[in-house]
Amino acid sequence: MKAMILAAGRGERMRPLTDHTPKPLLTAGGKPLIQWHIERLARAGVTELVINHAWLGAQIEDALGDGSRFGVSIVYSPEGEALETAGGIATALPLLGDAPFIVLNGDVLSDFPLERLAEAAGRLDGGSTLAHLVLTPKAGYKTGRDLTLRGDGKVAACEDGDIPYTFCGLAAYHPVFFREVKAGAASPLLPWLLAAMERGQVRGELQTGLWLDVGTPERLAEADRVAAGWTT
Repeated sequence: MKAMILAAGRGERMRPLTDHTPKPLLTAGGKPLIQWHIERLARAGVTELVINHAWLGAQIEDALGDGSRFGVSIVYSPEGEALETAGGIATALPLLGDAPFIVLNGDVLSDFPLERLAEAAGRLDGGSTLAHLVLTPKAGYKTGRDLTLRGDGKVAACEDGDIPYTFCGLAAYHPVFFREVKAGAASPLLPWLLAAMERGQVRGELQTGLWLDVGTPERLAEADRVAAGWTT
């Protein structure tokens, strides 16, 4: 099992903090945000990691190195200009291989058990099921497109009368999901997800514990308070 951590975003809403520091290296609880992911992946037994980067990417490589001090192996997928989520993953596919893999947004903080995500990845068959998303109840701030979870475990775009959920940025994918995404070109994830949902190929589950989209200085301060409790 391999995992990819998405770390290529510019972090415009976090400026000026991100003018000189890439967002995944901003600290919460005394550690860079991305380090929490790395340590939790290692504890879950997922030790082969791919990290993409663009803005100030050299700082990420300098800070994390080859991952050996965290008990993992890290390889990097530099982008130059950020390729958005689908484009970044498609570009990294040669590093990720032919088996299902985990993908984590580098700028979220969550206590979701990554062992469960690894188990879900192992159930992706490359045909009827291509992706598994972790959803959470809508936050009190603006997030992405509302999704819903059907009784059969499939994820769909939210319609009138559905319970709206937010995609956590924690997922598992089969490489086939990205087969038609052009490597090296910018491509957002949502259109590809919606198309796969229409075909019934996306499953999901709910995260009822902690999830923070660390997208603003105020939410970084909240993440710092939460993560400080994890270190004691």
